[in-house]
Formats: sequence, structure tokens, C-alpha cells
Amino acid sequence: MTEINVALIGHQFMGKAHSNAYRQVSKFFPGKLEPRLKVICGKASKEELEATARQFGWEESDPDWRRVVERKDIDVVDISTPGFLHHPMAIAAAEAGKHLICEKPLANTLAEAKEMLRAVEKAGVKHYVNFNYRRVPAVALAKQLIADGRLGEIYHYHGAYLQDWIMDPQFPLVWRLEKKYAGSGALGDIGAHAADLAQFLNADITEVVGFMTTFIKERPLVDAGPGAWGAKGGRGKGKVTVDDETNFLARFKNGSAGVFESTRFAGGRRNYNTLQIYGSKGSLAWNFERMNELEFFDRTEAGAEQGYKTILATEAAHPYVGAWWPPGHIVGYEHTFVHAIHDFLTCLEKDRMPTPNFRDGVKVQAVLDAVERSAKSRGWEKVKGS
Repeated sequence: MTEINVALIGHQFMGKAHSNAYRQVSKFFPGKLEPRLKVICGKASKEELEATARQFGWEESDPDWRRVVERKDIDVVDISTPGFLHHPMAIAAAEAGKHLICEKPLANTLAEAKEMLRAVEKAGVKHYVNFNYRRVPAVALAKQLIADGRLGEIYHYHGAYLQDWIMDPQFPLVWRLEKKYAGSGALGDIGAHAADLAQFLNADITEVVGFMTTFIKERPLVDAGPGAWGAKGGRGKGKVTVDDETNFLARFKNGSAGVFESTRFAGGRRNYNTLQIYGSKGSLAWNFERMNELEFFDRTEAGAEQGYKTILATEAAHPYVGAWWPPGHIVGYEHTFVHAIHDFLTCLEKDRMPTPNFRDGVKVQAVLDAVERSAKSRGWEKVKGS
């Protein structure tokens, strides 16, 4: 077994999810390559960063990401930071010859995303963008059913990603609510996932019309400490510069129609990532809050018992599941990251380009860009590059 030295930039929510995946992947998906947790990097106090390294098994910690990406002993750089840092970090890592994993959305703008793609292609490194919901077994099963023609010609795609974590007007002005750090709000944070799943399962989006809304335009300023981006002095209020919700209609390359909604103001919806697909022969529906279940309707069946059936995607024959537990023993959110790292390592081993990669990330970024342009023009906008 050959070790692959990994540097992880980002030590909070996504940093923890990625750290766990690196620790678990070889135990359940043994392969020729094994990740070695070499160094973790983050914007935090020395003590906090060292504590995170100890907690998740990283050999070293270093607050200087530029020094980390230039290290000769690093093979893979994993970027799990706020969006405004993806662009400089990815380009620096590519120029240093490192393979790359980057959190979604790929960048804060379409121009930045395209520059990142050019950099990795020029460097000849492997690159992956972490749209982890592709790695849910039920979603991967949906992809198989569609590829097998079980839905026939696709007519409609509905994608919605609903959360409620910023509904309180006293919730502070964190970095995700500032455009200079996050790029956009609900659109880029969760709408990017909905757009990627649509293009993964259905077809490329070619044209959109949409609108964006900010419900709470000012929020309390806080001093969140050394590990926080965009921290303020803690007095008064600051302006929210991103969308709280975004809705758009879409046309797909295959002629189907799409409806999309992304909001962080849907009370009671903690992480309601859903999709519905309607075709000439059948239909599919999936909801991440019941992530192991896939609803499937077969129009070719006749009789009084025709209707949706719920497939519990926990059988060994279902994607990824054979490495885990017996049938009926469900998997969770953290497993999607393990599956992603497994697929990435397999591609490194076999010298293949992973998917979704930076090219897929640019496709999603182009959709987000078109939606933002539509919100300003109040009309249909072409997705650039489609």
C-alpha cells in the first residue's frame, strides 16, 4: 500500500467532515493508496489548531497555507475554506504540482472558476470538487435507473434545498452573509448542490430566469474570535450583502423544464435537499432528510397497484453500500465524504480524472452566474458556455 500525503486547509465544519473521511476510507474501502494525514491548516489560534490536529489525527498543524501548498512532501491539497480563498489556494497548489480537492461552489465568480480550471489543466494534476450528495447511495442508484432508461424521456426536474438556520433576526453577520467572503448566499451555499444534482442526473442547464430576495437586510455585528472570517467589533449592525433565498426556472439541453428553490428561511427544514424527476416511463423522488430512501414510480406497470414504491437503498447491490453494513442498516451524511475520498483515491491509482471535477464546478458556477444576471435583468439569461 502506498501512502498519499494530504494537506487539509480548513479546520471547522468541512474540515471535520473531510478529516473523518480520510481516517475511515481505507478501513472500509481498502485500495492501493492510503491517505496520510500530514498537515492541517486553518485560521485559528495556535492552540485551537493544534487541538484540532490532535482530535482528528493530523501529524502537524500550520496556520500558513502558502507554506503548506509549497511543501515537497505534500501530494494532495484539500481546500475546505470560505469561497473567496478557493481561487488563490487552488492556483497556488496547482502551480506547485499538487492534486486538488476543493469544496463547493468552486469559486465566488465564474471568472475565478475558469481561471482555476485553466490552472489545474495546465499543471496536469487531478482535480475534484466536492458535490458530496452525488455520493449518497440512493442518488447514485437514481443515476443508474436513469441511465438504464427506466424514466424514459425526461420532462420535468424539480430541485429544492431548504434550510432555516438564519431566520432569527438576532443571528449575527457571519461570513456566509457577506458577499466578499461567500460570493452569494443561499444560491451558492446550497443552490449549487441543487444545480449540480440536476446536471448530474438530468442534463446541462442552458437558460434560466430567476429572482433573489434578502429578507433581513441588517444583522448584529459580533467579534467571533481569531478563527472567524469577517468578524466585526461587536457593536451595532452590519449590512447583509447576499441573498436569503433564490428561485429560478431552467431549461435543460435535453428539452426538459426545471424549477429550483434555495432558501435558508424555510422554518422546520433543517437540511431539506430534495429532487423530483418526471419522465415518460417513470418518476423519481429523493429527500436528504430521508437520505436512504428513493421513491420510484414505474409508468409501464399496469393494474390497480400502480404507484410509487420506496426503495431502501441499503442493499449490497446498491452503490457503495457493500462496504458498510447489512441490509436495512442505514448510512449517514459523513459516509458521503468517505465515498468521495474513495473515488478520488481510486482515480489517482488508475490515473483517471475524478468526477465531479473543476470542469463540472465551472458548469455549476455558470448556472449561478446566469441566475444572478437574471435577477438583475429580470429576464431569461443564457448559461455561458452551454
